Parts: sequence; structure tokens; C-alpha cells
Amino acid sequence: MTTTIALDPARGLGLDHFHAIVCSNAHATLPPDALARMEASRAVVEACLTDGKAHYGINTGFGSLARKRISDSDVAALQRNLIRSHAAGVGAPLPAEIVRGMMLLLAASLGRGASGARPVVAQTILDMLNAQVTPAVPETGSVGASGDLAPLAHIALAAIGEGHVLTPSGVEPAADALARAGIPPLSLQAKEGLAMINGTHLMAAQAALLITRSLTLHDAAVAACCMSIDAARATDTFLDTRVYHHRVHPGPARVAALMRDWLEHSQILPSHRVDDPRVQDPYSFRCAPAVLGAAHDTLLYINTAVSHELAAVTDNPLVFPATPSSPAAIVSAGNFHGMPIAIPLDVLSIAISHIAGISERRTFWLLSAFEKESELPHYLTSTPALNSGLMIAQYTAAAACNEIITLTTPASPANISTSAGIEDYNSFGPRAAAKARRALDLATSVVAIEFLCAAQGLEYHRPLKTGARLEQLHQRIRERVPRLTDDRSPAPDIEAIRTLISTGQLSRT
Repeated sequence: MTTTIALDPARGLGLDHFHAIVCSNAHATLPPDALARMEASRAVVEACLTDGKAHYGINTGFGSLARKRISDSDVAALQRNLIRSHAAGVGAPLPAEIVRGMMLLLAASLGRGASGARPVVAQTILDMLNAQVTPAVPETGSVGASGDLAPLAHIALAAIGEGHVLTPSGVEPAADALARAGIPPLSLQAKEGLAMINGTHLMAAQAALLITRSLTLHDAAVAACCMSIDAARATDTFLDTRVYHHRVHPGPARVAALMRDWLEHSQILPSHRVDDPRVQDPYSFRCAPAVLGAAHDTLLYINTAVSHELAAVTDNPLVFPATPSSPAAIVSAGNFHGMPIAIPLDVLSIAISHIAGISERRTFWLLSAFEKESELPHYLTSTPALNSGLMIAQYTAAAACNEIITLTTPASPANISTSAGIEDYNSFGPRAAAKARRALDLATSVVAIEFLCAAQGLEYHRPLKTGARLEQLHQRIRERVPRLTDDRSPAPDIEAIRTLISTGQLSRT
């Protein structure tokens, strides 16, 4: 039975509901109070059509054309032309889940009753979402300031029965998909085209998907670090609670606590506490709480920014019905500007880079067999030279980290103005999102490679076992990836572990 979730514009859209609708195909509806709010703001728009005044995007042109008035008879054509002209994206279609996220955020924003669109506009978007009629949206075209104009215009184009939608085999005309789903194409009225394309919905949808997956990757990286500690026969003395009391930051303390939990009851740790000449482990082990903890604190900051964005109205102009304390008003402002989410998306790539970077260093250490005390063979193969073992897996991790480094260059500081200079400071948040998405994909491979090597390393310390929870993760890996005895392609093994990470099976149990 399909789950139905009523969007509550007054309370915002939580990440749990976002993922249930976008990724698990729960149905979304607008409750009666949301429809009432939309009707109230729509009445304000209707009233302004006969007041003889200029109202941006309602009876004027757009951007640098805002001073040009549009005749009353052309108000509907203005909105239709806006959608057609702004659907100027290029490149491969965005993944369906990103487009579905955009559609959900658009409908939720309209439902907050500050955009002046009729309820049928939001309802049509939700009908398409629920029927899995997903517009084909090219990946490139938004500068992330006047709303994600081009990507959202491609969604609106499909909603009016033009453009294309995604299918398992490619794309098909939107009109055909709407007809098959029994959804009438929208006929746009005053303000509604503008309301559909003003908004940070591309940036915000990507951020909502990325932050959840980044937090999952982070916790998996902590587990991988702990498995590597026992694989390398490293120490856990640096996890002393007093250390993190004096560092003060909450992230390192949280990571240290997780690591203590993962390593609890390890038989390997006490096996080499006596007569081990090593005084300190490399930074990639000993400083893991500081590095991964800093990344976690950063992810929490990004999570907060995403939560705010999911509850926002990012349209322009905003439409306010009359209240006992203020008259009805249509206010031009800048809520469509993407900087509040673009900066967090830029920072996300940096946080991801450190999750991956320190993981690769531990992989390097495990494979290099620097210390005889680790009791590991070179490249984690019992017959080095005859077999290369996991040697080249570290090369892959290094290549991924190198690309991630290039992706940490922020997009938001590099301004290029648009619309004849009226839109003179843009956020480029969609580019920040695309970089973070690629960085997360690469980082997942890096951590998967560490798990591959750490799991192999544990085999050389049998019959001793690591912590009980880590043994559970080791068993999950072994169910998909058998122990390496003779050389085989590591690529399928890495991909299998990537899937385990992405589905949360290598995080906390």
C-alpha cells in the first residue's frame, strides 16, 4: 500500500518526508489549510490586475525588461512565453530523484501561500510526482540566483504539456505522458509561470539528498577507521575521554565515543599492548577523531541550512494577503537568491574531501607494511610479487582523492552577472551541488577501498577478533566479498562494498 504524506507548509518539510516521497515513492498531498492559503494569496494577485499599477512579473517583463508593461490581454501569454524562453538548459538529464526533489520542493513552496499561484498549479506538480511523470531536465543552465530558472522551466514546460519526460528507455513527449496519467496540462495565468521557476529548488533538492548520504558515509568512515586500527594492530589509547574534554569541540568527542563503541571488546587491541615498541600511530589513525569530528560538525551546519531551505518560500515577488495589522501587498525582494544554500554546498565538498583523504592514507598504510609490528604482508597478499594483492586499489583511491581536491574549489565566489546587469551577483549554487555530488560519489569509493583492505587485514590476525560490532560489519562484507587468496579484479569487490555503504549497512548497528 502506498504511503500518503500531507505536506504541512506551516511546519516545513522534514528530511524524512522528503526522502520518503522522493526516493521511496510515497505520495504527497496538500492539506486544506495549504489550499486555503493559496486561495488567499491568489485573490491578491487577481485584485492587482485591475488596480492600474505595474507589478513585477505579473504585468511587466522580466529581469532587465521589468520596466516594460504588458497589456491585460497578454498576461497569460507572458507566463507561457516565460516558460518556453527560460527552458534553455543543456547537457545530460539530471537523475530522476533530483528532479522529483525539485518538484516536491516547488509544490511545497507554492503551498505556503506566498506565491499567488492557484492551488491547481501545486496540485498538478504533485499529480505528476505521484504518477512518476518526471520531466527531463538538462543538468546545466542555472546560475543559482534568480531561482533555478532554466531547470525549473523544463519542469514547468512539461506541466503545460510541452517538453519531455524521462522514461526507462530515454525520453518521450510530456503531452503523451500526461495524457496516459490522466493529468490535464496546466493553462498558466498571471504570476504562475514566474512562481514555478523562481526558487532554489534544484540546489535545495540536491542538498537534501547529499546531506543525508554524507552523514551515512561519515559514520561508515568512522567504522572503516576502527577496522583499520585493528587490521594495523594500532592502539586505541588516543580515545581517552579526557583528551576530548580538553579539545571542547563536540564533533571529535562524538567520533571518539563512536570509535570506543566500535572497538569495545576487541581481542586484537590487548594482544600487542606489551612489548610493542611503537609510541604513536600515524595521524591518519591517531587524529581521526579530530579530522572526522570536524567534518561531522560541518555536516551538522549544512544539515541545518538544508532544513531551513526545505521550509522556505524562495519566490519573487512574494504575495501577502491582508491581516488585521497590515494591508495586502506584493513585495519584490530576493528570496530566490541561492547563497544561503550555495555556501553550505561549497563547504560540503571540503568536508567530504577530508573524509576521503584520511581514509586513503590509512589504506596506504595498511598496504605498504611499513611496520613489522602490524604483522601484515605487503599489499595484503601472502605471496607478494607472484600476486599484487590490493596494490592498485590504493591507486584508485589516490586518483579519486586527487579529483576530489579539484572539486573543493568553491563555485559561489566566482560571480558572472546576467540579465543585462540587473542580476549582477549570482550564487552558482547548482555548480556547488554538482561538485559535491561528484565528490561524495568518489569518497564513497575511497572508503569502500579502505573497508576492502581493512577486512583483508583482519584475516591475518585470526583467531583474534576485533570488536563485536566490527565483526558484524566484517561478516556483511564477507557475504558479498570473499577473502582475497589469489589475485582477482578488485573492481566488483569495491562496487559491492560501495553498495553496502550507500545503503547504510556499514554504519552503526
